[in-house]
Amino acid sequence: MTNKVMTSIKLQKSLHYKMQQRIISDGYGMRGKSRWIVEAIESFLQLSDFPTLTDIAGEMKQLDEVMSMRLPESLMLQIDRAIIEVRRHYPAMEGVKSNLIRASIMQRLIREPTSVTEH
Repeated sequence: MTNKVMTSIKLQKSLHYKMQQRIISDGYGMRGKSRWIVEAIESFLQLSDFPTLTDIAGEMKQLDEVMSMRLPESLMLQIDRAIIEVRRHYPAMEGVKSNLIRASIMQRLIREPTSVTEH
């Protein structure tokens, strides 16, 4: 079994609601939230412009919903490497990990919808 790390981020209330709706409509159910987020982060880190998208996520305001998730240790290591990459482009950015996870969620929501049942 893979070791998991608990982490949390703040989201806008509307983004949190849209994410929950999407998780359900994609067929994950609310128990699949962390898996949906893991897939979102993995896909996001494949994008060549993820540092720029992470910076854009830093502009979000009204982050009043706290959301916790369990991420595999291996993904946390990928996130740590991605943080270094983002800091190369934006050395003064604060909250890089949270911004990266927020950007991952936003990108998954705006890209073409997919459903677990379609695979």
